[in-house]
Amino acid sequence: MAAKSEKVVFTGAEGQNLAARLDSPQGEPLGYALFAHCFTCSKDIFAASRIARGLAEQGIAVLRFDFTGLGASDGEFANTNFSSNIQDLLSAVAFLRRDYQAPALLVGHSLGGAAVLAAAGDVPECRAVATIGAPADPAHVAHNFGASQEEIERVGEAEVTLAGRKFTIKKQFLDDIASQRLENRISELKRALLIFHAPLDNTVGIDNASRIFIAAKHPKSFVSLDQADHLLSRHEDAAYVAQVLSAWAGRYIAASTTEARTSVESTEGTVVVRSSGAGRFTQDIEIGKHRLIADEPTSVSGGLDRGPSPYDLLLAGLGACTSMTLRLYAEHKKLSLDKVAVRLQHKKIHAADCADCETKDGKIDLVAREITITGDLTDAERQRLLEIADRCPVHRTLESEIKIKTVLTAE
Repeated sequence: MAAKSEKVVFTGAEGQNLAARLDSPQGEPLGYALFAHCFTCSKDIFAASRIARGLAEQGIAVLRFDFTGLGASDGEFANTNFSSNIQDLLSAVAFLRRDYQAPALLVGHSLGGAAVLAAAGDVPECRAVATIGAPADPAHVAHNFGASQEEIERVGEAEVTLAGRKFTIKKQFLDDIASQRLENRISELKRALLIFHAPLDNTVGIDNASRIFIAAKHPKSFVSLDQADHLLSRHEDAAYVAQVLSAWAGRYIAASTTEARTSVESTEGTVVVRSSGAGRFTQDIEIGKHRLIADEPTSVSGGLDRGPSPYDLLLAGLGACTSMTLRLYAEHKKLSLDKVAVRLQHKKIHAADCADCETKDGKIDLVAREITITGDLTDAERQRLLEIADRCPVHRTLESEIKIKTVLTAE
């Protein structure tokens, strides 16, 4: 199957534009994958481009991108670290989820492999993960800094030469990789795992593959890349990885696509929430073909802050409904409404402090809603839009009598 490649750009976690390429088959993709490149590399390194093309030729679309400060992406590499790489990965997932389809497969090369292992738990649509020459501990990359590591610790930063290019490495990078506990994430992966590693890899030793394999639970597989180097610089090695990876991933991609289509057809109007197992509160949310994550902030004991809280989601629903309602009204009345922004906060207050509330005892819920509208509107039109905001269907639901009927079903 012929493949095509196009340039795309999306916004990273810190707001910078991240450069990417989407390699896809000529027809409808069987599914989507996300590729994370090696440390200080780029999306255009030979291994990344060859593997992406190989997967696309087998019907799997692949997004490969440059991390912040690398390749053609904006930002300063010196200000990045392993944690920011994970956030860039999740931004790439969000981009695919919004504009195409969330990735069922995550692939990472070297430190990119460690990043996909760390991020997979935050991607509910991900069914399979593959690593190539990945370290079992992100702190492994520190050996690349050689004698400069002492200067980084002492001065706060140093210029190091990596793969013939100079990079500024700051102490915050060392502190960040030292704080990671990747093997804990691997043990909680709950995704199919395929590990590629070369016995002769002089950059990331083969013992790292053993540690990842032991930490992971089944299903897991290991493929030895005999005679290959760390960067898969030989054409035949990269082609072999692409061939094996596409064959292995096919079953998970197909299952993911079937599941997504079934979900859309059979659960329209239904929201499904499942505990993810990634944390005390982390939840996977399925709404038709859409996937979200809910969590509690780190200020709550056991919260990982991997997604909005339940009350945040409630406010988001009200805010979205408010904005949509104003848009529909403005279009119907042909008003010059440009943009709508809704800012909401939720808190508990004493009922006695609410002058216009029927309840006078205990506490009540207060939702504070601020609406900003822009456009060529008269004062009367703005006032009317404010009145219409209270007619938002979600607003009316929240202020009306609500009954929730709960039943217990077997697995």
